[in-house]
Amino acid sequence: CRSSKSASWIFTSLPGLIVGVILRYGTPSTSGHDKPFSCSQEDRPFTTLLVNVSGKFFEYTLKGEISPGKIHNVEQNDMLRKVTFDPEVFFNILLPPIIFHAGYSLKKRHFFRNLGSILAYAFLGTAVSCFIIGNLMYGVVKLMKLVGQLSDKFYYTDCLLFGAIISATDPVTVLAIFNELHADVDLYALLFGESVLNDAVAIVLSSSIVAYQPTGENTHAFDAAAFFKSVGVFLGIFSGSFMMGAVTGVVTALISFFIKLHCFPLLETALFFLMSWSTFLLAEACGFTGVVAVLFCGITQAHYTYNNLSVESRSRTKQLFEVLHFLAENFIFSYMGLALFTFQKHIFSPIFIIGAFVAIFLGRAAHIYPLSFLLNLGRRHKISWSFQHMMMFSGLRGAMAFALAIRDTATYSHQMMFSTTLLIVFFTVWIVGGGTTPMLSWLNIRVGDHVPSVEEMSESHWLYFRVGVDPDQDPPPTNDSFQVLQGDGQDSARRNRTKQESAWLFRLWYSFDHNYLKPILTHSGPPLTTTLPSWCGLIARCLTSPQVYD
Repeated sequence: CRSSKSASWIFTSLPGLIVGVILRYGTPSTSGHDKPFSCSQEDRPFTTLLVNVSGKFFEYTLKGEISPGKIHNVEQNDMLRKVTFDPEVFFNILLPPIIFHAGYSLKKRHFFRNLGSILAYAFLGTAVSCFIIGNLMYGVVKLMKLVGQLSDKFYYTDCLLFGAIISATDPVTVLAIFNELHADVDLYALLFGESVLNDAVAIVLSSSIVAYQPTGENTHAFDAAAFFKSVGVFLGIFSGSFMMGAVTGVVTALISFFIKLHCFPLLETALFFLMSWSTFLLAEACGFTGVVAVLFCGITQAHYTYNNLSVESRSRTKQLFEVLHFLAENFIFSYMGLALFTFQKHIFSPIFIIGAFVAIFLGRAAHIYPLSFLLNLGRRHKISWSFQHMMMFSGLRGAMAFALAIRDTATYSHQMMFSTTLLIVFFTVWIVGGGTTPMLSWLNIRVGDHVPSVEEMSESHWLYFRVGVDPDQDPPPTNDSFQVLQGDGQDSARRNRTKQESAWLFRLWYSFDHNYLKPILTHSGPPLTTTLPSWCGLIARCLTSPQVYD
């Protein structure tokens, strides 16, 4: 155990060394203007200026624009800037624990059982919602220009960016009520899975729209080459972030598999946290999206690394990320209330705000109902109309939409988008979130009684319940949805039911994961000596954990 502790510190320092090398030698240096220029010829502010004064160079950083009416009230402007955070703080510090907790706390059984539907809602549905909202808002912008309510430029790409930002759903209030009332597990899985992947898609989609740069004089006209380049950017960033998160999760699983840290639960928990955080740093250093990488790292950690942790570390990691998630999300919502009054460049347009609410409603409807109809053609367990109405109602906007909107407020259009997003978040959380319980009753969606936690179930010899957000293990088959069965059950029968209930995409790799990856990366699963060919017996015995035989 002492040698394991020394080795763990070595592995802990490796992510920092790797990121430092990439940042120092892998990123190209940027240079500014090397000749004099006139500020009157520039249509945008520079974030950093390097001024040569008698051979001495001074660096100046942009604090922000001061409106002409407040130019003599610098002290108040300085006070407001002190309570205004850098938008990158949200992406680099507050969002990673929120997204990682979403992946780490994922209910794998119900998620994979609805994997095809979740992927359709998250990818295709978000893209449909983005383009419908973007095109409707472009019509609203044209109307504002016609009636003289538009005082500056507002391009089509800005409308699409607003569609991507506002398509990021965050039904945290609804899911909390679902968890408390123990609503149907499939409905919970559909909403939770969609919101988790939807955030990742919205982040990459907004980055792709920003990267859309047509060639020629008109930089906002449609250009096929620039369009396909943006699609390539989307696919490249998303797939790269996915691979980065999955690989980091596998590496952490291997470290926890081979290094015996169970003697030091605190050190084991710290190493788990640092390796998870390093995923974000590595992804950002490599040009990918760290938040997306952290999401898939959390899913991989929950699937593999969690099985290698000691009992104390399992409890500590769950509690640690649950606390970080709670604090970060509450801080963001607190800052929203602060920003509503301290942000100095709000632009509230009644026409734009009303048009945004209408566009969001129509975009959500086009997102849910047509996709549900197509999905039901191939689903064994159909998505009922009551579920579809509840999913339509639960399209709240929250921390992710706010963080995407506040990231860039330099132009007139982005300031209007930010102000409108802020109002939409408050309205959906307060009004829509507060109406969740009456909506469940009105739609006759059944809710259950108290469901014990995983720890309570283990202490009670695995009591399986059919209602509520239950653990990943499958309950025994029963015709009564509220029946309780006490006993261990057969592992093979549970695995077969999971495969039969899961989406076909999950069934393609389920056997491979159970027979080969789980025994290599964790202390669970069948021994490799029973799944690999006989001529691989030596390798199988070396890679299989002794605990598997036990």
